[in-house]
Amino acid sequence: MSKIDEIQAEINQVVKGKEDVVRKVLAAMLAEGHILLEDIPGVGKTTLAMTIAKSMSMDYKRTQFTPDVLPSDILGFSMYNNQTKDFEYKKGSIFCNLFLADEINRTSPKTQSALLEVMEEGNVTVDGVTRQLPNPFTVIATENPIGSAGTQMLPESQLDRFMVCLSMGYPSHEDAVEILKGNAAKPLSHVKAVISREEFSELQQKVNEMYVHEMIYGYITTLVEKTRESEYILLGASPRGSIALLRMAKAIAFMRGSEFVSPEDIEAVFYDTLGHRVKLSTKAKAAGLDTKAVLTKIFNSVEAPRT
Repeated sequence: MSKIDEIQAEINQVVKGKEDVVRKVLAAMLAEGHILLEDIPGVGKTTLAMTIAKSMSMDYKRTQFTPDVLPSDILGFSMYNNQTKDFEYKKGSIFCNLFLADEINRTSPKTQSALLEVMEEGNVTVDGVTRQLPNPFTVIATENPIGSAGTQMLPESQLDRFMVCLSMGYPSHEDAVEILKGNAAKPLSHVKAVISREEFSELQQKVNEMYVHEMIYGYITTLVEKTRESEYILLGASPRGSIALLRMAKAIAFMRGSEFVSPEDIEAVFYDTLGHRVKLSTKAKAAGLDTKAVLTKIFNSVEAPRT
């Protein structure tokens, strides 16, 4: 059993019946990306993040995003020290390996924007001084569905920085029963670390070095370009979306033990990677098409290369 299989097994003991979501979250982390979990409260999003951190020996911090949270709470701030007669920098909660931005769409746009540099470059800049975040570093953000009381839509620039957007959904009846049985035993207390931060960084490097055939590069580029040409899409995916799709496909291929990326790996993560990056046109809405239906049409319209 590989280290990744051991991590998945450890997480699946706590997060019941969500094996596919767990696999894609780990793939995004291996691809050095960030994850947006969009779902109703109470389905295990926070538990998933805490379990992942514990199973990988990661320094984990959580911030509950409310309207009164300020950018300085996340990034840190400078405070004057009377003894030294100088300003001292106090680190914010972002300085960790796994940062959980809980209910990210409940805070102000100003606070949301504090994560833009962090998620893109892995740096924090305060008072003109740039500081590097720990390695590895991942943001897992949870978001209530649009329309929930007190929530605000994330801007496109923020959404584009999340490698994948996933939904956990309600558990099945059988899994709900297992959750009830395990709740009294405090399942998180039984989670053990199966990999170190350094070992996980090495796995990320191996994913980055996965072989990709020239035809696969062309295939990904064509798929993303089709999102910009479709009459059903008002805003197509950016080049960042192409990079995210490639990196996710590499991670999925690595997790299944392959030495190269195949079209099937791209298909496995196509919707999760691009679904939150496109905006439907009024024509799609008039035709009764949702994002998944439109992306499925696009995916089926492009012939996969034979590798």
